[in-house]
Amino acid sequence: MDSCVTTAIAAQHHRLALLHSSYGQRTETRERRAFEEIADFFGAEERLRIDQSYMTAIGGSALTDPTIRVPEADIVAAQEGEIPVTYVPFRNAHFLSAAVSWAEVLGAEQIFIGAVEQDSSGYPDCRPGYYRAFSSAVDAGTRPQTRIAIETPLIDRSKAEIVQQGVELGAPLHLTWSCYRSEHKACGTCYSCSLRLRAFEQAGVRDPLPYDSVPG
Repeated sequence: MDSCVTTAIAAQHHRLALLHSSYGQRTETRERRAFEEIADFFGAEERLRIDQSYMTAIGGSALTDPTIRVPEADIVAAQEGEIPVTYVPFRNAHFLSAAVSWAEVLGAEQIFIGAVEQDSSGYPDCRPGYYRAFSSAVDAGTRPQTRIAIETPLIDRSKAEIVQQGVELGAPLHLTWSCYRSEHKACGTCYSCSLRLRAFEQAGVRDPLPYDSVPG
């Protein structure tokens, strides 16, 4: 959902080149379908699909290691700074590294990423300081003439504000997928589903996705 709304923001003033990573996540096939459908919606001709499934060998996350159970959501614990087992160690660095390499080849000057700090389940690679540090690495590690800015337009937004902005921009929220567990019907109780459901409720917008279970 965050990536979709970020794409809608970028599409207002830029030609799109969209990147998707298959990193061994549980819902890899469903996320790939969402990527293709969203790319079709925006008419993106430039698409890069990369295999980063080595993250399953690294492990350490419930999203990439089938022996680690995806827990029920505990949003209060996340807000208190506890990092859940669904955190994929340093994942966004892998995404950004591929994006920077591709951007340098394309001559692109901006990389947009749908990172959100406020409702991020406490993931450390969703914080503004992380992106400032990564931007410094990009400047140091690319050609002298290369200028690539990393844009995080949603970093300080709540999920409810993201839903509202998505509706205002006409983003295809019905094509997005958030569930950590299922590829067929969203579970409704994992961290990602719970944050999404709460966001739509707070925004006063009907979530277009069907759920297996809706808390409360």
